[in-house]
Amino acid sequence: MSSKVEETVDGGIAANNPRPLKLSGLEPLIINQETNFVNIGERTNVTGSKKFARLILEGNYEEAVSIALEQVQNGAQIVDINMDEGMLDGEKAMVTFVNLLAAEPEIARVPFMIDSSKWHIIEAGLKCLQGKGIVNSISLKAGEKEFLDQAKKVKRYGAAVVVMAFDEDGQADSYERRIEICERCYRLLVDKINFPPEDIIFDPNVFPVATGMDEHNNNALDFFRATKWIKENLPHARVSGGISNVSFSFRGNDSVREAMHTVFLYHGIKHGLDMGIVNAGQIEVYDEIPKDLLERVEDVLLNRRPDATERMLEFAETVKSKGKVKVVDDAWRKGSVEERLSHALVKGIVEFVEADTEEARAKYQSPLKVIEGPLMAGMNIVGDLFGEGKMFLPQVVKSARVMKKSVAYLIPFMEEEKRRTGNTSSNAKILLATVKGDVHDIGKNIVGVVLACNNFDIVDLGVMVPAEKILEAAVREKADVIGLSGLITPSLDEMVHVAKEMERMGMKTPLLIGGATTSRIHTAVKIAPNYSGPVVHVLDASKSVPVASELISPDTREAFASKIRKEYDEARTDHAGRQKEKNYISIAEARKKKAPVNWDDFVPKKPNALGVSVFKNYSLEEIRPYIDWTPFFSTWMLKGKYPAIFDNEVVGEEARKLYNDANAMLDEIIAKGSLKAHGIVGLFPATAVDHEDVRILDESGKELTTFHFLRQQGKKAATVPNLSLADFVAPAETGKQDYMGGFAVTAGDGLDVIVKKYEADQDDYNSIMAKALADRLAEAFAELLHEKVRKELWGYSPDEKLDTERLIKEDYAGIRPAPGYPACPDHTEKRLLFDLLDVEKKTGIILTESFAMYPAAAVSGFYFSHPDSKYFGLGKVEKDQVEEYAQRKGFSLEDMEKWLAPNLNYNI
Repeated sequence: MSSKVEETVDGGIAANNPRPLKLSGLEPLIINQETNFVNIGERTNVTGSKKFARLILEGNYEEAVSIALEQVQNGAQIVDINMDEGMLDGEKAMVTFVNLLAAEPEIARVPFMIDSSKWHIIEAGLKCLQGKGIVNSISLKAGEKEFLDQAKKVKRYGAAVVVMAFDEDGQADSYERRIEICERCYRLLVDKINFPPEDIIFDPNVFPVATGMDEHNNNALDFFRATKWIKENLPHARVSGGISNVSFSFRGNDSVREAMHTVFLYHGIKHGLDMGIVNAGQIEVYDEIPKDLLERVEDVLLNRRPDATERMLEFAETVKSKGKVKVVDDAWRKGSVEERLSHALVKGIVEFVEADTEEARAKYQSPLKVIEGPLMAGMNIVGDLFGEGKMFLPQVVKSARVMKKSVAYLIPFMEEEKRRTGNTSSNAKILLATVKGDVHDIGKNIVGVVLACNNFDIVDLGVMVPAEKILEAAVREKADVIGLSGLITPSLDEMVHVAKEMERMGMKTPLLIGGATTSRIHTAVKIAPNYSGPVVHVLDASKSVPVASELISPDTREAFASKIRKEYDEARTDHAGRQKEKNYISIAEARKKKAPVNWDDFVPKKPNALGVSVFKNYSLEEIRPYIDWTPFFSTWMLKGKYPAIFDNEVVGEEARKLYNDANAMLDEIIAKGSLKAHGIVGLFPATAVDHEDVRILDESGKELTTFHFLRQQGKKAATVPNLSLADFVAPAETGKQDYMGGFAVTAGDGLDVIVKKYEADQDDYNSIMAKALADRLAEAFAELLHEKVRKELWGYSPDEKLDTERLIKEDYAGIRPAPGYPACPDHTEKRLLFDLLDVEKKTGIILTESFAMYPAAAVSGFYFSHPDSKYFGLGKVEKDQVEEYAQRKGFSLEDMEKWLAPNLNYNI
């Protein structure tokens, strides 16, 4: 034993001679100073192995068990088990699988690591263990109370625990943050609850290197330094890590990844790394790694030179399996340069585009002729295939990426040619913009890509663009068509304003209208009458090409515009006729038919957490299983319900590719921490007052604010009520204290950085993908928090157990309607909600002047708990209610009509 004496813990042995970590399956596993690195098998983790996830989802547990056996046979000394998949009942799957493994002696001899982001799944797994296992993981992300409560339970079950370097402010991403969080966790565990220090395993976060971002260059080095510090300063604790994270930048290149894992382990172990989650069958021998590859890997991991990433990326292209020269199916490379460019465009292959473009430029002796010739010939094929339904939007966007890279290469040569010849001719130009106050642009971007693939020159002004800027740019750019986009209701009024300004300026440029809240009838009734030039509503990206083509062609423009004008005239006449029909009742009559809620038999549940709860930098891994993928496919114009869409004969194959790309990006986002999710929940005493209002109180009974709702006025059968959201909160006269909540979430913190990076690389495909994923994560976060509210924060459904499919179907008590949507279409209520919760200060989500949320990947709304509460569409309302509603809110009638325009059953 060393003569050196260091600080002891509970009278234990010094840190340089730590107590052993004792684990067991059927056989003991003693981890001490003499133990070499301990391999934790990762393949029985649904997030780490696509094959394992598929087998578990199919219920093929027998074959899934064979994967665990293979891991043990390949040298895994601990088996990591994770069942966090959105389509699984994770708790049931964990219990089933652990019990099956326990019946296989060769597998059961090793300890198990119960791995989940959900505590109830971890606890279910712990109850099945027949030896001493490991919990993966706990952290301070939800604060000290939850951290210590979970640690006490781990101690009671007799397990060791992985502690993540993660606190209330997020994951540790520097050396200083790693050691600060680990020391704090250690002191809490050892000093406060007497947790055995030898049963503590720290995971100081393995993050990717060679990402192209300078701030990531020290990721591996900081991990090594933190590991050394932990072993020297936190007596008896161990260190682990998810090794495969370090090589995320090289997904698909197994040879490079295996070398990186081997080298990372080599240096990690030298710094004190005890164990790690790794595929034991895919670790090489350090000395057998080719020296040129080894040099570049170590340059990256140890950040030894400023150009380490560039050299590694360049070298990786020459390496495939086991260091051999990459073999490429290059039969198409033997064709003419025109054939090669066409193939690359159709297949979305960017690897050779600059070299082929340069060859074509030399052949055609003019950059413009390259665009007008082989590039446009290839894009015409893409356009034809898309129009025939033989290509799908994700493929078209990849084709556009190739086109953009080629054009970007040619631009300097084109500028030089223009200066030399004075030729400034170009394709038909379309200017696109999301209107003032609106931040949503996924649909607009997709339209731009599809139009660009059909030989249109696109000028995209971005989001929140005021009318004067749109029209100034249209004149300056000599735009042939202007396209306006918007998602929220106030955008409709802004589009009317743009049309009026175009008329005032005497413009004749065709105006395209698109976006989620727009419609053919609104365009016909509200926008077209204000502009004498052509105005056309475009339903989706697939319709934009034929419409734009008709409007720019001298042969078809007048006839097409005349045809649309006639259709819209007829639509206006028809609309006016329908408004005269007596299908609506007065607000006084509607109130007599409010929802028949039985308040006598209802006992409102007082929330367990009254007031405001803030969730900063919430774990994306925990949010991920709540994603509803069906709307994601709709964004990409692939119709079908997830997961059945994969079996669709027409779009199934492309849907699967898109899904795989999305999950690969999501893996990278989570590993790098490049997106952050923040949320806030408020639960308050509430009372329904004045028919459709709900007064919000603090615990002393002081009024905090009042939310205003509207009531359906459509004529219905005698037994069918005319609903208002206020019907689902107990009125004062019932004598019962009821409650109501509100929330706001975002998963868009960091999205701008990701998008700018892709856009700088002319990569629309990944830019749109990132935005679509951020939107899905925001919706998933809203779903997760609603579940947390029902089961914990409010606690009116503490025993609820629903799988992802039933969550998506909303098979639970209570609703979360959002301001601006069918039940409460008034966006201005968002301001009251944001002020009540102090959303902007506590989450970073802001409201634009039109009450759109920024970042765009955001969701906000209300919580109602009554079991009779349900979603509904308000429909059209009459002037008598709008006048009263405006008065209650303190708005002028004119302003209120602007916000409710699509819901008015009268002309303004």
